Amino acid sequence: MSVPTPTVMRPAPDDADEAPPSGPPAAKRRREPLPYILVVPSLLALGVLFGYPVFLLFRMSFQQLGFGELVQRLTIWIGFDNYTEILGDSEFWQVVGRTVAFTAVCVALTMALGTGIGLLLVRLGKKMRIAVSASLVIAWAVPIITATTLFQWLFDVNYGVVNWFLGTPKHDWFATGLSTFGVIVTVIVWQAVPFVAFTVQAGVLSIPEEYYEAARMDGAGPVRAFREITLPILRPILAVLTFLSTIWDFKVFAQVWAIRQGGPDEQTITLPLYLYDVGIASKQYGLAAAGAVVMVLILAVGMVFYLRHMLKTELDS
Repeated sequence: MSVPTPTVMRPAPDDADEAPPSGPPAAKRRREPLPYILVVPSLLALGVLFGYPVFLLFRMSFQQLGFGELVQRLTIWIGFDNYTEILGDSEFWQVVGRTVAFTAVCVALTMALGTGIGLLLVRLGKKMRIAVSASLVIAWAVPIITATTLFQWLFDVNYGVVNWFLGTPKHDWFATGLSTFGVIVTVIVWQAVPFVAFTVQAGVLSIPEEYYEAARMDGAGPVRAFREITLPILRPILAVLTFLSTIWDFKVFAQVWAIRQGGPDEQTITLPLYLYDVGIASKQYGLAAAGAVVMVLILAVGMVFYLRHMLKTELDS
């Protein structure tokens, strides 16, 4: 014998008889103009400070613009000749490849050391944390040329402390391009690590302690807690730092120029130095502008990957 199942009738809502709203939502039908008006000054400032110089750069890249044309204010349009010349130069692509490799090494070392020191700052005691933080601030505050000169003295062939410490007297660290790049990378990383370390430290301190307490109650060790709690929360911060470091290191000029002016035998010429030689030293401003546009496009490719990652992170969150 089967037991009949009672049927429960849910009362209809009071507004069930009301017709569903037709047409677009009110927020879509009516747009407030105030947000757009407030954005206008920022857009104008960006247009004047960023858009107009970029427009001039693009215009120069299509002109035959040397010192004579610049003084006489002559405008000679030559189409894509500057791009054809610079993209057909094998030295240009050699410099681009060297710059990409140099940037990758600098960014990898900066992120690895900066992240490690940032995590270490959270674990240190008060006195050691103050001492390490003060050292990082000093390294960050030293002017670029001063830091470059300091490292030139440290790696000096006759009186360098590095040769004395390593027991390699009379070793010339600037004899080859590879060892010279090693000194340049050391200078850049030494000054870039503090920013990454302090940012990572701030990111770790923003993580609630309850997360780690819950992980410990689940039996998670330090490695698992770092992999499943710290790293996922820090990932957006590390992505921003990597992106900014890539831009900074790709277009670095002062340290590379101050160490050996691209030497020895032009083995340490990166893309900014190459464009400086073409544009300022050789006075081929149009050709240098075309190279600068190519450099911007290379950076734009990296920016596209970063924006895609940022949008994906926003959608996931």
